[in-house]
Amino acid sequence: MRIIGLGVDLAEVSRVRRLLDRYGDSFRVRCFTDHEWEYAHRFKDPSARLAGRFAGKEAVMKSLGTGWRRLRWTDIEITGGGPPRVKLSGTAAKRAEILGVNEVKVTITYEGGRALVFAVSVGEHD
Repeated sequence: MRIIGLGVDLAEVSRVRRLLDRYGDSFRVRCFTDHEWEYAHRFKDPSARLAGRFAGKEAVMKSLGTGWRRLRWTDIEITGGGPPRVKLSGTAAKRAEILGVNEVKVTITYEGGRALVFAVSVGEHD
């Protein structure tokens, strides 16, 4: 396995909560898959889990060497219920294929009203 890219992002839970309050369904549909939304709403405060997914998507984009203007947010899904996993589709999957990425690993931690995510895009040996 070789590391192709690294990414890290930090999201304030309160900021994600404000975005949801302000933009409602348009923010939800633009940034989160149905699976992510349903997973987050299993918890008393879904904003924390959504902040983790939001930061996760940013970290994955960075690990793929691009930003949110070039990839669709919903083309990156961070699963829940056990260790988080990354599912790529659409433009994100195409970018990964170009780079030779066959898996993106993520870890999420929550501390002090923030979600911190580290992503590693990996491929086969040279």
